[in-house]
Amino acid sequence: MGIFSRRQTAVMDLDPADGTGLAAAEHAPRGAALDPALRALTGRWTIDRPHSRIGFSVRHAMVTTVRGAFADYDSALYFDGARPAESRAELVIRVASVDTGVEQRDAHLVGRDFFDARRFPEMTFRSTSTVHEGAESFRMTGDLTIRDVTRPVELQLDYLGSVMDPFGFERAGFDGTTTIDRTEWGLVYNQRLKAGGTMVSEKVRLQFDISAVRATS
Repeated sequence: MGIFSRRQTAVMDLDPADGTGLAAAEHAPRGAALDPALRALTGRWTIDRPHSRIGFSVRHAMVTTVRGAFADYDSALYFDGARPAESRAELVIRVASVDTGVEQRDAHLVGRDFFDARRFPEMTFRSTSTVHEGAESFRMTGDLTIRDVTRPVELQLDYLGSVMDPFGFERAGFDGTTTIDRTEWGLVYNQRLKAGGTMVSEKVRLQFDISAVRATS
């Protein structure tokens, strides 16, 4: 597979005309100047899975960090470089695709103590508003659903640039991060340590390292 291969890229339809999840333009901060080059990026995009990572990190036993990612998901992105408030995103993630590099740990995560993948096979994120915070930084608010529990989250989203790759596909890069308390979504499993503290932190950092490809009609 070539370095710019688009295999394993799943696309969802997201109609910019339906108004779903739009924020009022007046919510954008005053004086946040937009780069004119961003206007050219307006349109529908999809995440290129082989060159992206939808991941997380969490403290383990109070002394180290475990990192993992989800390999199977569908995506729909609409970016408006002139009116960022109309930008939005949707992700549908199959939780059984979680990969932390340890098979036994992955089996525990998809079991009843955590994701309970048999009952709740998908985790979703659907944006509800996007605000330009200045330069190439944005704040995207959305609804995160895990185990049928839906709660709002805020992503810090940074635009990294765009390029035309050697195969003629237009690409744009974004980094997104947020930290959640997993217990708010019913992920309450834990073990106490004799010295104090817990085996698994309640705080989980979600990381979105995105290489987006402009969707063809």
